[in-house]
Amino acid sequence: MKRNIYYLLIGIVAVLIVALFWWATAIHSPLPVWIGIVGGIVFLYFAKKQVTDIVEDELSAKITEKSALRTLQVFWVIFFAFSAGAILDLLRPPPFKEPFWIRMRPEPPIDVFPLRFVGYLQLGMLCLVIFLYVGFRMYYSKKYGVWDSDEEQD
Repeated sequence: MKRNIYYLLIGIVAVLIVALFWWATAIHSPLPVWIGIVGGIVFLYFAKKQVTDIVEDELSAKITEKSALRTLQVFWVIFFAFSAGAILDLLRPPPFKEPFWIRMRPEPPIDVFPLRFVGYLQLGMLCLVIFLYVGFRMYYSKKYGVWDSDEEQD
């Protein structure tokens, strides 16, 4: 199988997972999405072994290593800063308009960060990791001359 067919398979698996996500919201069950994601990753793992035109040399291994390391370093800083800010936001005292001992009726609790948004936050963080890795991969490919334009053009 050629590399472009493999990339087409990645797109098809992503579309199928989105369809499973839509169906799972309709039936109110996360199980189809969990099975779809794990099954899609396993399928793509075995499909990648069938790709014949991927060249793995020392330079591509070095680019992959540096890109992964820089992605981890930058993401760790961003995630730490976001988590520290979220914790400080959760721990701030609620604003009182009048002393709490004078209140006649209790107010409903303040929902600072609803738990239903945790999944969306995690998806956003995963997208950030993907974009960081692709960006660093492009940077190091250019830095180490993989994308040099001084070679002869056909």
